[in-house]
Amino acid sequence: MLAPSSAAMSEQGWQTSGATGSPQNLRKFKSQDFRELRASCLSQGLLFEDSTFPAHVSSIGPSLLPQEKLWRIQWKRPTELQRNPHLITDGVSRFDIMQGEIGDCWMLAALGSLTLRKQFLENVLPKDQGFQEDYAGIFHFRFWQYGEWVDVVIDDRLPFLNGRYLSVHPRTSNEFWPSLLEKAYAKLQGSYQNLNGGYLSDALVDLTGGVQVQFSLKEPPSDLEEILRAADRSRCLMGCSTSGQSSRNIELRNGIVQGHAYTVTGAVKVPYKNGWKHIIRIWNPWGHGEWKGPWSDNSPQWDRVEPKYREALLRNKDDGEFWMCCKDFQEQFSWLYICNNTPTFLDFGDEHGRAAWSLTTYSSLWSPGLPSRRSRYSRGAASTNPQYFFKVLDHYPKTRNVAISLMQKPAEHVQDERNLGIGFFITTENSRVLKQTFLQARDVTSCLTLSPGTYAVVPAAAEDQEFQFLLRIFIKNQDYHENSSSLTSPGLPMDVPRQNQDSSYKALFLRHAKQGSTIDASQLKQLLNEVISQDEMTSLGGRFSFDSCRGILALMDLNSNGRLTLQEFRSLWRSLTKYREIFFKEDRNRSGFLDVAELENAIQAAGLSVDVVLLRLLTLRYGDGAGRVGFRDFVCCMLRLDTMSHAFQNLAEGGSQISMTAMEWLTLVMYT
Repeated sequence: MLAPSSAAMSEQGWQTSGATGSPQNLRKFKSQDFRELRASCLSQGLLFEDSTFPAHVSSIGPSLLPQEKLWRIQWKRPTELQRNPHLITDGVSRFDIMQGEIGDCWMLAALGSLTLRKQFLENVLPKDQGFQEDYAGIFHFRFWQYGEWVDVVIDDRLPFLNGRYLSVHPRTSNEFWPSLLEKAYAKLQGSYQNLNGGYLSDALVDLTGGVQVQFSLKEPPSDLEEILRAADRSRCLMGCSTSGQSSRNIELRNGIVQGHAYTVTGAVKVPYKNGWKHIIRIWNPWGHGEWKGPWSDNSPQWDRVEPKYREALLRNKDDGEFWMCCKDFQEQFSWLYICNNTPTFLDFGDEHGRAAWSLTTYSSLWSPGLPSRRSRYSRGAASTNPQYFFKVLDHYPKTRNVAISLMQKPAEHVQDERNLGIGFFITTENSRVLKQTFLQARDVTSCLTLSPGTYAVVPAAAEDQEFQFLLRIFIKNQDYHENSSSLTSPGLPMDVPRQNQDSSYKALFLRHAKQGSTIDASQLKQLLNEVISQDEMTSLGGRFSFDSCRGILALMDLNSNGRLTLQEFRSLWRSLTKYREIFFKEDRNRSGFLDVAELENAIQAAGLSVDVVLLRLLTLRYGDGAGRVGFRDFVCCMLRLDTMSHAFQNLAEGGSQISMTAMEWLTLVMYT
């Protein structure tokens, strides 16, 4: 079943270069740790039973089936069904999947596409589990949720009705990865019932952490064929859907199912007659049921194709996969969905392949009452609305070079809450609105062609209701490699006008000051940790402690009252921006840490100098066990070094003679 397609915290946050979580730094869903739970079960000789998603009708949902059927549900483990079950046999393939009684074609179509893209599949399907070694009835899978990867633990009890799978069932009887992954996704969504109708676009993002764009096939872009080929060439995930009542799933005489989601598995041009024909390969999550028109398995069009192309492309089986031409694709389907970690499907105009996409991310809260609702937006109000500035450096007149994605996060513990109408305005520096996009959808994305210049994104809601959001801005850059630190590093918008920078730090300060005029060490700790937690690279080095923030405050507090004023915080904010730029420029391998040599280069880049002894002592003071310095400790180190350097310069200018050993330097750096 396919849900109807979507037709066409409150102030500026910290920009990031990617999602806040990663498969190496997971959030544990329901606070369940897979390794600990499995070890506990193995030590006790027990099979895991998940109390947070039990083998009970509550996990199915109250409305998925009539009551009399709900209470006939039986739960069985794969070891009860097969003598020799496997998680995976002969690799992972879309042909392993056959949709069950639940109308989750939207999720399975995304999953089918995932099987083709190993770079994403390994994030979702961990390899440290199975039925052969350390089996304890427990499995786990990973999904991306609003900026972070989440590890979802399940037991392996699967629901059956009248002896048949209620959920997806594998084509091979002893292979269980599709059923178990679907169960984990059902747990993430709250119940199996919540999989019964949904958005293919949402599932694509949940499985990748990428950006998705929808294209109406009734009003397709003029460059649709180029977009499809670029998407396939750059290994994007793709899907499509048909119109119609999703609850009925009527199969037309031509083989296409109405109200259904499909996977797009390929897009190529083949020599045909005296020219070239653009054809598209599509897969039905039912595992059967195919298009019967031109370019289908037994169509005469294949007789006019050279044998080498026909043998490479045609798979004449009733497995749900088929080809069709682009014209029929647009006529039979309503929407095309494309997803990747960056909008590489827009790269077909990049002949030299030099350009790449940079990403900045903001996570914040939109509150009603500000004059930023869709109906109340005005140029005069722009200066007080939450604004997120970005700069376009290169011009691509033949293709889109900016993609904006806004995602709303549902309230805690409310999985099936309806989506609000959300969107955003794209404005110039003088607040002139270039474009506005609003949809009632979880994820609103727009692709644009913008000339070089500075622009702003203004998120908004179509109604007076507070919502958390994740805003992502993708920009195509010609000189990415030469200027990657300024384009992809997390940090403040250094290249926008000063008044925009000021509104950025001011908004953040006022939010944490809670209407006051100053912030203390505790509030500074919350502010800084909010900033660094939104980016994987800055968060690797750990969070700011209360003591470290108290030390920072002491360095920046000119009034010596234990609090920072807005003006003092502005000075700190500029220092953070400067240190961020230096840190990400010198972190050559993008590890999130600086080694000794990189730390020395970073200190020199800040206009300071240290000798070998002091450098070694700084590494001991601020580095980890391997002598590496993370972003948090780098900030603390540089603030102290910078403060002491200015103090000594002032003394020297006043005529004082200064001669300090490395140990004396370190004493000041460590304890002042």
